[in-house]
Amino acid sequence: MGWNALELWGKGAARIERLSGGVANEIWSVRVRGQLAVARLGTRSDADLAWEADLLQYLDRQGLSVPVPLPTTDGRLFADGLVVMEYMHGDPPRTESDWRRVAETSRELHRLTRGWPQRPGWRSSSDLLNAETGTRIDLTAMPPEGVARCRAAWSRLVGRETSVVHGDLNPGNVRMTTDHVTLIDWDESHVDVSDLDLVLPYNAAGLEEEAYDIAAQASAAWEAAVCWDDDYSKKRLAEVRSI
Repeated sequence: MGWNALELWGKGAARIERLSGGVANEIWSVRVRGQLAVARLGTRSDADLAWEADLLQYLDRQGLSVPVPLPTTDGRLFADGLVVMEYMHGDPPRTESDWRRVAETSRELHRLTRGWPQRPGWRSSSDLLNAETGTRIDLTAMPPEGVARCRAAWSRLVGRETSVVHGDLNPGNVRMTTDHVTLIDWDESHVDVSDLDLVLPYNAAGLEEEAYDIAAQASAAWEAAVCWDDDYSKKRLAEVRSI
């Protein structure tokens, strides 16, 4: 159905403007039942989208500010790859104190999701020490020497605490107000080592030097693998130290 599925959210549901930031998906601002919302159209499986919807509903109930999925008129939280979510207002983080608030929110996310099941079809960084594929990652497409460097970086994470990680905490995926820090765009969220979310500007999460280095190297390796092989992924791989 593509964007025709938007009619399942009610009479008059309409796209307004295409939004930046979508790589694997098409993202638009939309108007649904008289309110501004955000719609994301992609090719993820129903199981994948159900995992994300369940997570966001749970985090909302726990008091975290997240874009909760809006149901279709018959109560579904997604349809034919389309998800419609609340529009979250706010500004991106700019200062060191802003990023400290982002770190606090990330740690609360991690606390709330210890023991959460893995997103269907996904692999964690530790899984990829042996597995070669998982959702958008295909290590067979990377140079063998690059794969070896990535796995060496991920191996340093083994034994560290795991939880749901947002997976893409760049300024464009954070909305801040005086009262709330909202994490948006949960398309890359999955279960992995919590520290991967804490490689933030100004080392706002206060990681010790060795922990920060381990997380930064593993994060660079992850982004190289998940984006391979565009210019950004090659730049990130170049940041991963040789063995």
